[in-house]
Amino acid sequence: MKFSWKNLLLWSLPVIIISFFIWQGFFATTINENNNNITNSRMTYGRFLEYLDMGWVKKVDIYDNGHTAIVEAIGPELGNRIQKIRVELPTSAPELINKLKRNNIDLDAHPTKNTIAFWNLIGNLLFPLLLITGLIFLFKRSNSTTGGPGQAMSFGKSKALFQMEAKTGIIFDDVAGIDEAKEEFEEIVTFLKKPEYFTAVGAKIPKGVLLIGPPGTGKTLLAKAIAGEANVPFFSISGSEFVEMFVGVGASRVRDLFKKAKENAPCIVFIDEIDAVGRQRGTGVGGGNDEREQTLNQLLTEMDGFEGNTGIIVIAATNRADILDAALLRPGRFDRQVNVDIPDFKGRLAILNVHAKNKKINPQISLSIIARRTPGFSGADLANLLNEAAILTARKHKSSISLNEIDEAIDRIVAGMEGTPLIDSKSKRLIAYHEIGHAIIGTLLEDHENVQKVTLIPRGQARGLTWFTPSEDQSLISRSQIKAKIMGALGGRAAEEIVFGDAEVTTGASNDLQQVTSMARQMVTRFGMSSIGPLSLENEDSNPFLGRSMANTNEYSDEIAIKIDKQIYNIVQECHKKTLKIIKNNRVIIDKLVDILIEKETIDGQEFRNIISQYTTIPIKK
Repeated sequence: MKFSWKNLLLWSLPVIIISFFIWQGFFATTINENNNNITNSRMTYGRFLEYLDMGWVKKVDIYDNGHTAIVEAIGPELGNRIQKIRVELPTSAPELINKLKRNNIDLDAHPTKNTIAFWNLIGNLLFPLLLITGLIFLFKRSNSTTGGPGQAMSFGKSKALFQMEAKTGIIFDDVAGIDEAKEEFEEIVTFLKKPEYFTAVGAKIPKGVLLIGPPGTGKTLLAKAIAGEANVPFFSISGSEFVEMFVGVGASRVRDLFKKAKENAPCIVFIDEIDAVGRQRGTGVGGGNDEREQTLNQLLTEMDGFEGNTGIIVIAATNRADILDAALLRPGRFDRQVNVDIPDFKGRLAILNVHAKNKKINPQISLSIIARRTPGFSGADLANLLNEAAILTARKHKSSISLNEIDEAIDRIVAGMEGTPLIDSKSKRLIAYHEIGHAIIGTLLEDHENVQKVTLIPRGQARGLTWFTPSEDQSLISRSQIKAKIMGALGGRAAEEIVFGDAEVTTGASNDLQQVTSMARQMVTRFGMSSIGPLSLENEDSNPFLGRSMANTNEYSDEIAIKIDKQIYNIVQECHKKTLKIIKNNRVIIDKLVDILIEKETIDGQEFRNIISQYTTIPIKK
């Protein structure tokens, strides 16, 4: 933390005040004790009168306006030595003074000093002075750093990070795997640098660009690259920073942001996670959020109101485009909507080349191998993959990243941390049959994905795992492919039934059965792949403001619902029977594969296919 007089005062002011009051109480008590000559010896008032009658009292000093007396006495009980004893005097004892005079006792009265009152006065004056001085200093420091009326009075001001020349350290060459989106923004940067090329043919600069895509695909990274390439003022803010507890603060911040942007036009305004402020208005149970809706209204007005926002390009990013307000998505506000999707093979290879620049990877490893083994990985997943591999390499004290670290990093990201290996027992053999059941069905079915690895090493919540390599194109899936996936998911349970019998079937297939039911239901209700006909009976899109389950209302009769259940049952039963038949026909090879898996604990996909090809005449996928 950097040194700051403001931080020093914030930490030291409470300490000074507390220390002062502790010192004041201690000092005042000390003065009071010294003035009263307090002794350790005490005596009751009745005993004092007895000493007085016996003539043992020699001197009496009265303090505290007659409430306390210090008595000097001598007698046999006191060791025949003069001792000072403290006596608490009653409030009404007028005869005491006369009695002391009759016995010729040396009497002296000591008036109370006003020292305590003096220190109380100083303390009461010093505390407000310290408090006022500290507040004045803090306000002055706030004014000097913000140029405004201080933080306490500036909650309506925009919190956007403003840079005249944004030096993010990232340019378009550092962005890979999203070439289409990059081309869109390269055009915008060209528009900002050389607008005459476009204005000559009547083209207008787009007012807004919305980046839509899953998390980790590079939306924010692309915005940083725009900031590094554009050489124009760049405002960066998160959508959540507009919304506060007080109604009207968000709208005030939007006005302040666009006011600053207009003063520095042409410029770029980047709003990350715009769904925090741009949700549909008037939604949700019980109405919407007034503060958020006012903020959105102000944003809509600033982007394309009466005044307009000439020279300001608004770039926003979200992974929840389904909840954005329709007025925000129309042309004139966000003229372009750019989809930033999960990269394909070429995109993954380009991303790996970017993130591998500062990694020591074994020269024998081809990045294309890693790219082919990671379908479905986003840019953030690939960056995390190489980082995890580098961490594992450093942990093993190796000089470069090898394929083993890459494999282990992929397994860790997909399935979790490695657990304790299973001991050789009935449970381990049952898990081996379960995983081999999945793998052999996936290998023998032509429409199923290829087996990548079978392992008995626990990861996360799974006791064993079978990995399949997903195909690149997952947008269109045929009926035969879905049924192959259902049969592959049922392979583990089918192997348990054939080998161990119904009585020994375990709960290990619970997650598999959930997937089976879900796929079969989608075949019937969404894809029209049943005897009910080509009907879409359930909509994938639901109202996110009511909750996914609350919004899923059935749009069909009870009779159709019964037919849906029957069709789902028939599909699963048909796939289950075919799966059991395959397991029975290949029992010999399954037993062989189980023995190998128990011995080695992990079988690679290619090795698995080579073993099967030795025992069957069915063409094996490569």
